[in-house]
Amino acid sequence: MISFNYETKFQLENETDISKWISSVISSEKFKEGDINYVFCDDDYLLKLNIKFLNHNTLTDIISFDDSIGKILQGDIFISVERVKENAENFNVSFQEELNRVMVHGILHYCGYKDKTKTDSKTIISKENFYISQLG
Repeated sequence: MISFNYETKFQLENETDISKWISSVISSEKFKEGDINYVFCDDDYLLKLNIKFLNHNTLTDIISFDDSIGKILQGDIFISVERVKENAENFNVSFQEELNRVMVHGILHYCGYKDKTKTDSKTIISKENFYISQLG
């Protein structure tokens, strides 16, 4: 089950559509959906998690904690709405497109995709683009 939680004033307008989309991504990647919790927060909230759990004292747009077991995807995905807004401006895309990218990015990590090398980054970005186009 996909759930959406809010630690900031932001609220998704289309939770049902996004939930169905994320479920379809999981199915397309040949995984099963467990409990996936999206938590929308601000920079300060995510920075504290980044320092506490990853020992990184930097701002980020997403941190995902993967609790998947075998082919069942589950975990918590924290997203800084402030960072997504700034990134959307920097990349000259809409806030919604950047938010969708970040949301599917977390799921793709759960599916085993990495982004530490150029080759891995190209692969995950290609997957993101494909699934964003499916949301249409």
